[in-house]
Amino acid sequence: MGRRADGPMGGTAREERPVSPSAHPPVLESQAYSFWYGPTQALHDVSCAIPRNAITALIGPSGCGKTTFLRSINRLHDLTPGARHEGDILLDGGSIFAPGTDVVALRRRIGMVFQRPNPFPKPVYDNVAYGPRLNGLAPAGELPDRVERALRQAALWDEVSDRLREPGTALSGGQQQRLCIARALANEPEVLLMDEPCSALDPIATQRIEELLVELKQTYTIVIVTHNMQQAARVADYTGFFYVGNLVEFGATQQVFTRPVDERTEAYITGRFG
Repeated sequence: MGRRADGPMGGTAREERPVSPSAHPPVLESQAYSFWYGPTQALHDVSCAIPRNAITALIGPSGCGKTTFLRSINRLHDLTPGARHEGDILLDGGSIFAPGTDVVALRRRIGMVFQRPNPFPKPVYDNVAYGPRLNGLAPAGELPDRVERALRQAALWDEVSDRLREPGTALSGGQQQRLCIARALANEPEVLLMDEPCSALDPIATQRIEELLVELKQTYTIVIVTHNMQQAARVADYTGFFYVGNLVEFGATQQVFTRPVDERTEAYITGRFG
């Protein structure tokens, strides 16, 4: 679990150190992380440790802080007027907020895929090559191999290998989302953040993305926000339940879904609210 706190549905407040459900050192660790949009507090003392090479799902009702926490991990709130935080988030043991942190380099290490596919108005090839080309990650002669590798990792190469010069926006919705995943993977990140990546997709495209996630965790650490509890149960190794800005419970997915420790977790999973 993370921190348990009093809430509208009860529960006992107590402080805990960040706990990783894995025996291995975590790749990400949140330490009493709180966040405000101006005067409104969106997160309260969130503490958890996210294991490497696993899928961690963040679940909970709308407006409970899941996406705010996800976007905090690669500092997407930096330009949000009035935003501030307390506590810390560590990547491989180092604070992402440390003075002098190169935010561009941080976002290369922590990729992001958003809720709706957002390919650039460029050819498929240039969508994937954009990051490595901009960041100088590969010489021009190596870009084709890097693009192909990323598209293969995203299970898209066989569908677009003869369409690389076509606009990315001409692909289907599911293909566009996999293109966005390939675009993130082309930077060879350590962590891949995904904010409801299947919410705008049909069931067949959703299944393809879920199968892809299971393959990608062999190489990457994945953190996914989802409102689909069945999806979390299918693909996630670990699950965190957020409620009114608190991380109520964090643990192995099977434990969270079948033997939740907190009554609020059980109430949400069984559909009594949310």
